[in-house]
Amino acid sequence: MAEEVQIFYGTGRRKEAVARVWIQPGTGKYTINRKDANEVITRVAYQQLIYGPLKDTGLEGTVDVKAFTKGGGITGQAGALRLGLARALVTMNEENRKALRVGGHLTRDPRMKERKKYGQPGARKRYQFSKR
Repeated sequence: MAEEVQIFYGTGRRKEAVARVWIQPGTGKYTINRKDANEVITRVAYQQLIYGPLKDTGLEGTVDVKAFTKGGGITGQAGALRLGLARALVTMNEENRKALRVGGHLTRDPRMKERKKYGQPGARKRYQFSKR
């Protein structure tokens, strides 16, 4: 009988993006939408963002990360991955919470796109005012 591997799950959201993240003990493989993470997230700043929770807990190279993202753009998806991974690491081991909290990885970024208002062309933009 095969040995059962424990898998831990976390959900992350940022702007319009949603990331579902699963982690399990392994060799440090990081896949997003069945592709290598560095193939999907190409910007170095965003790569540092998605690997941040692993670095802060000292678990890089010891867990495999499998994630699926949808919605939003690259920025939103990177932020969602960060939060989802951090939440999964907390479910894996509650002692990770302190390091992740200090690093700011467990805080959900509340910034969203502001809605367009009626009677104007955008959220803040106004039609030109004419006095005469």
